[in-house]
Amino acid sequence: MNKKVFFGAALLMLVAQVVSAQDSRKDQEVNELEEVIVSDSKFKLKREQSGKVITKINSEELERSQGQSVVTVLNRVAGVFINGSNNAAGEPLGVYVRGGRNRQVVIRIDGVTVSDPTSSAGDFDLRLLSTNQIESIEILKGASSTLYGSGAAAAVINITTKSEGKDTIAAQFSSSIGTNQSQDDQDYDIDEFINFASINGTIGKVSYLGSLSHQSTDGLSAAEDPQESTTGNTFDSDAYNKFNVYAKIGYQWNKNFKFHFFGNLDQYKTDFDGGAGFDADNQFKSRQLRGGSFWEATYPNGSFTFVDSYALLEREFDSNFPSRYEGKIYTFDAYNKYSFNNTLYTVIGANGSYSDFNLFSVPFGSNNLELTINDNEADFDIIDPYINLVYISKFGLNVNAGARLNIHSAYGNHMVYNINPSFAYTFGNNYIKALASYSTAYITPSLFQLYDTAFFSGNPDLEPEESTTIEGGVELSHEKKATISVVYFNRKSENFITFDPNTFVNFNSPSDIKVDGVELEFDTKMIDDKLTISGNYTYTNISRLENDIRIPEHTIQANIGYQLSDKTFTSLSYQFNGERTDTNFDPITFAPTAVPLNSYGILDFYISHQLLSNMTVFAALNNITNEEYQEIFGFSTRGRNARIGFNLKF
Repeated sequence: MNKKVFFGAALLMLVAQVVSAQDSRKDQEVNELEEVIVSDSKFKLKREQSGKVITKINSEELERSQGQSVVTVLNRVAGVFINGSNNAAGEPLGVYVRGGRNRQVVIRIDGVTVSDPTSSAGDFDLRLLSTNQIESIEILKGASSTLYGSGAAAAVINITTKSEGKDTIAAQFSSSIGTNQSQDDQDYDIDEFINFASINGTIGKVSYLGSLSHQSTDGLSAAEDPQESTTGNTFDSDAYNKFNVYAKIGYQWNKNFKFHFFGNLDQYKTDFDGGAGFDADNQFKSRQLRGGSFWEATYPNGSFTFVDSYALLEREFDSNFPSRYEGKIYTFDAYNKYSFNNTLYTVIGANGSYSDFNLFSVPFGSNNLELTINDNEADFDIIDPYINLVYISKFGLNVNAGARLNIHSAYGNHMVYNINPSFAYTFGNNYIKALASYSTAYITPSLFQLYDTAFFSGNPDLEPEESTTIEGGVELSHEKKATISVVYFNRKSENFITFDPNTFVNFNSPSDIKVDGVELEFDTKMIDDKLTISGNYTYTNISRLENDIRIPEHTIQANIGYQLSDKTFTSLSYQFNGERTDTNFDPITFAPTAVPLNSYGILDFYISHQLLSNMTVFAALNNITNEEYQEIFGFSTRGRNARIGFNLKF
């Protein structure tokens, strides 16, 4: 058996044995807050009342991930594989959930769907975000287009930023330094600096929050030098520099009405190389300026919410093929929630988006950037009315169902719907839940896929993609201390949008794209909650996929955390990704050739200590075994790296 698979399987078996040996201590009274989830209904429901298995990354876990990127944190979730998360900091990311691609995953920040009309898939660039500014993340897998619109075919990632405190003034500062080196370069030079500062509070009815974050990373070349192991790295390192500013001010008019306004500037610039194993002096810049508002009025048994945002986005490539994109997008979501005697929960609403972009590129025969696509042509308007119902019975049956009408300015009207029944049997502080769902999704082509000319990939004849998803599974919770779940998923997509690797032109696949798989997740607490153990395994049947590039068939995640004392916490985590296939493009002819990528396993260590009542110091060692691997063919990955830092609150 492959040693990496054996290591991961052995760790999971050890965890299972520990869990099975745990003393249930039934006579000990458990005083735990009920875990609530929001993503699958927009209501705060108990976990056993949900017909989905939802992964929640809380503030404690995020605080223990300081110095790590958002994608590194997300990569630990069952069914989620973000390709490029261990490459140089500025490398593009492939967000693959249950065999799906970026455009089948919706990203939401504080209740608003965020996207980028200038990007290939129309998806939001997760590199723009800073982990320090996030309070929690909920990952809802499976088709969720009824509540969250076009694009939610494989998953929804709901991100909640940090909120203001109740004190008049509070502040937080954190800083970390670390190495950023490959497997062959183990000199431990300090090449990564991450700093964060925020101030927040509440004065009477007014609340406020302001934060800024900065990251500077260097020392690692984006492209891997084929001769590095014998001659040393001759490729130039590719620097990455990111800056985030966020501000929010709110007003609590009375106990039934509140609102706030927010604004953020997220930008980064990164050097990048010319391709697999090919050094180059290129630079890419990305900038998002976004502002919006949140309004909520509550009344007996219900509430009305309106949230919106307006974003200006710019992306610029400085290379042998220079181009600049300028996009605008306005998004809103207005919905009314009402509950009938805690039995029937209803949501009726509408959300919409208005997006366009300009493209500046160098036409054939010219040496200067010229406007080649204008926002009068590359323009979309979408309005989606929707309704969702959740029935919670007293005998354990729960049903979540809904429908949405997608009204598109270019593609007309289309209906999507979902039905998600579940049954939970509760005994004492335990429950066992069976769940099933059938959902449809509808994804229109992005503006880039239709109109791009800079990379000659645009195809105005593209048709929308349609998909259906079936899920079934079981979840068991014991004494609110241990949870285990198994879920089977099956998705079929028609008119799947892909690209020809020979011409790079987008087209609709003539055959249906099918994928299925299984996700296993577990977590437990024991020894007076000092020991936490969690893990997951995902099987994705890539043999059914027409295009399985970079998607592993098997992934394993395992984590053991232990509270050594009241002030000291430590953890050990392991991540295994199975063999994958990638594409190598000939540097002269650009002809594609399939190449295999070996499986790999990464072992990480983390420790934190509360030095003062308001100050915590931490250290981490990533890729302890200095595993050598590739996530993307011909591109560097991070070897053994160290990081230290502190977090100060007052």
